[in-house]
This record gives sequence, structure tokens and C-alpha cells, in this order.
Amino acid sequence: MNGPTATPATPTSPATSRVIVVGSGPTGLLLAGDLAAAGIPVTVLEKRPHGISNLSRAFVLHARALEQLDARAVADELEAVGKPLTRLNLFDGLTLDAGTLPSRFRHVLVIPQYEVEKVLERRAVQAGVDFRYESGVTGLSQDADGVTVHVGGAEGDEDLRAAYVVGADGMRSAVRTAVGLPFPGRSAIRSVVLADVLLDEQPETLITAAAVGDAFAFLAPFGDGYHRVICWHRGRDVPDHEPVDLDEVREITRLALGRDFGMREARWVSRFHSDERQAPGYRVGRVFLAGDAAHVHTPAGGQGMNTGLQDAANLSWKLAAVLHGHAAPGLLDTYQAERHPVGRSVLRSSGAIVRLAMAKGWQLPVRSVLVAVLDRLAPVRARIMGQITGVGYRYPAPRGAHPLTGARVPDLALAGGGRLYEALRGGRFVLVTPGAYEAGEGRADRLAVAHWASDRGTTLLVRPDGYAAWAAEDARAADIESALAAHVG
Repeated sequence: MNGPTATPATPTSPATSRVIVVGSGPTGLLLAGDLAAAGIPVTVLEKRPHGISNLSRAFVLHARALEQLDARAVADELEAVGKPLTRLNLFDGLTLDAGTLPSRFRHVLVIPQYEVEKVLERRAVQAGVDFRYESGVTGLSQDADGVTVHVGGAEGDEDLRAAYVVGADGMRSAVRTAVGLPFPGRSAIRSVVLADVLLDEQPETLITAAAVGDAFAFLAPFGDGYHRVICWHRGRDVPDHEPVDLDEVREITRLALGRDFGMREARWVSRFHSDERQAPGYRVGRVFLAGDAAHVHTPAGGQGMNTGLQDAANLSWKLAAVLHGHAAPGLLDTYQAERHPVGRSVLRSSGAIVRLAMAKGWQLPVRSVLVAVLDRLAPVRARIMGQITGVGYRYPAPRGAHPLTGARVPDLALAGGGRLYEALRGGRFVLVTPGAYEAGEGRADRLAVAHWASDRGTTLLVRPDGYAAWAAEDARAADIESALAAHVG
């Protein structure tokens, strides 16, 4: 699961250890902040001017993303700003209960993407990330030692050199285009309308969504008095550039929700189409893709921003380990092996939700039967909730490995009153043992040792991203040393 156990690479020299992250959305910001906190020089290229736009499409943080943010000491700050939602109401009365999640975060947090970006940008700045705004990638070339990125900016063109480049620059990724990766897929929903509006009548629920006939509408609060409206009408299939006004938003909302809640004063309206696409590879040489640059899907389930944050959490510690010389470059191959199947699964689950929500004709009784079956199968509902929230995914493990290997590790209670995700805040591996053990000399910068709050006898090595790298029952000191040498370096 953690890649080959070959001799770690020689540490990269400072001149060639830089990582360039393209894109300053949530994925790029989390990744850049992680790398800078680990002592890696990072430059973020963003084609927009400085200033985070509040015209975001993402509106929820799920449990797994919140756990990753907790490991970076920012989840509680976001919890204070957002609003928790414990139940997801889908269609035909089907409800998924987040209150049963095996997580500290037993809810979905309704919060605009720009609030997440503000917190992650501040963290990245404090860690020393070099931001270059109004700087777009016009091309790149790579060799055995690094990548040269061709940048066009407000002050002219320049070439920047880095050890690795990560494209977190969205669906129309310039990085993906530069390395020649295709983006196969199709448009799943065309002519989706978005608007930010004031409402004279407040909805009864935090998130309001429904589909009736050919119309679908979704309402969620920004927290500043405005609501985001996302709506779609099957019969109005027009290009993205076709004008849209508040009357169209009101009409579709009334058809789907029965009323328009007194919509007025739209500060922004737009039209877009929702694609289902995934790059066949997330890596070409020294160039990686993450977030929407690697995969896009329908908004159903609110999984887009969350999946990108988890991409970043998976990749950041691996890049840091290789650049510091603690791991062989082959570790980076596990990014594709672990995250590509998750991206594929998200495409399928979000697509299934939106197709069921927009069922019509003979599909409606089939949907009703499916919902009735799911109502009686709590384990299946829990599995669906695990996929939507991200807590249900695990990574491949070697044959014969302990059953915990590759699994997401929940927020364990540790001796002394601590929690696992507090222990992960140093960006290090955490070794949880039932007995006395001290980190070996030379590993304190990348390994923390903790002990179970209970009398459990398992020895568990947790990766910086919160997944189990190795586990054993009644482990001997020699077994632990061997595991640390293989995974921590």
C-alpha cells in the first residue's frame, strides 16, 4: 500500500526541491500548505487576480474531509462558521442519516467553498507558500531532474523550475493539456442555472432540494443573507452562453419546489453544464493532477470539493517524503493506485443519484421500489453514506496484511486524553502501541508515538493522511522496527 521498500532516494538539493502547484482552489491550497509546513519550497500559480471569489459551486464538507482538516487544526474554525446537517433527504422519502457515521463529525457541514479557501489560504501563507497571481501556465517540459513550467503573467513571460508540478487547476486544466492527458467522458446535465439571491421567505430546512417532472432545484444558504440556487429544466437545453435572468430561476424553482420563496436581488446568475469525466492517469512523469483537473462529476451528493481535498492529503505527504529523501520515488506511484479508483467511484455514485432524482415515466415505479428496499436495509444505507462522506473508502493492501492495513483510521482516543487527529497535526506518521516504545533516533521529525487509551493489544502505524500503513497483534520490537524502516524511512 505504501509503495516499494527500496532504499530511500538521496535528498533533493534546495535548488531543485521546489514544487509548483497550479491553482488556488481548496485542493491546491491544502496541498501547498501541507508541503510548505513540511519544509518544502512551494510556489502556487493562479491565473486569477488575488482575491478569493465567493461565486463557488461547492457548499458542503463531508466527514472525511473534515477529518483531514481536523488533522490540520482548522476543522473547528470551519465548524463554527458552517451549519451542521444530520440527515440527507434524497427522493421518494429516502433519508440518509449522518448521525450514525463512525466519525467525530457525525453531520454534513453546510459551508460555502470560499470560507474553506480563506482558511486554507491563510494557513498556506503562514507556512511560507509563494503565491503568484495572474500567472497562467502556457506549457511545460520535463526531464529526469525536474520540470520547467512556462508561465504567462501580467509582468511578462518566465520559466520556473521545480522538482514536481501538481495541476489543481480545474476542469479546463492547462497542466493536463500540457502533458497531453485526455479527459474522456460526457456532459451529464446541460444548461444548469446558478444564482445567488435574497429570499423573502426562509426555507424550512437548511438545504432544500426536490425534483418534480422535468424540473430540479436546490437551495442552500451562504450565511450572509444570500442563498445559492442551482436549478435545471430538462426541456431547456441551451448553450452555456445563452442569457439567463431571475425570472427563469424563479420559474424552475416554482416547478420543482412549489414556490420561489420570494426570490429577489440576484447578485449573480450564470449557466453551465455538468460533466462526468476522469483522466486515465493522474501522473505523467513528474507532473500530477488533483481535484477537478483529474475528475469532474455532477454536483449530486456534494462530493467534488471533498474528493479534491482528499486527493491533496494523499499526495502531499508522499511528495514531502520523497523530496526529503525518506522514501523512494516509487512511493509516488501509489497516488494513482489509491486515488484513481476513488475518483471513479465518485463519478458513479454522483451520477446514480442525479439519474434517480430525475427519473421519469417508467423509471419512477422502479425508483420507488428501490427506495422501499433501501428503507429496510440499514447496512446498505450506511455503505452509501460512507461513500458519499468519504469515510467508507479504504486503500489496497498487500496480500496477507493485517485487516486494518489500508483502512481509514477513525479519531482514536489516546492515553493522556489526546486524540489521533490531534497527534497527526505535525504531518507525521503516528505509531499507536499498547506498551512502551520510543521513536528511534533520527525519526522524531516524521514519527510520533502514542498509546491506546484502552487495553487494546494492536500496534498500529497511521500514515500522515490518516490511513493504516501497517498493523500487528502482539508485535515484537523487531517487527515494529521493520515496519518503520519500510514505511517511515
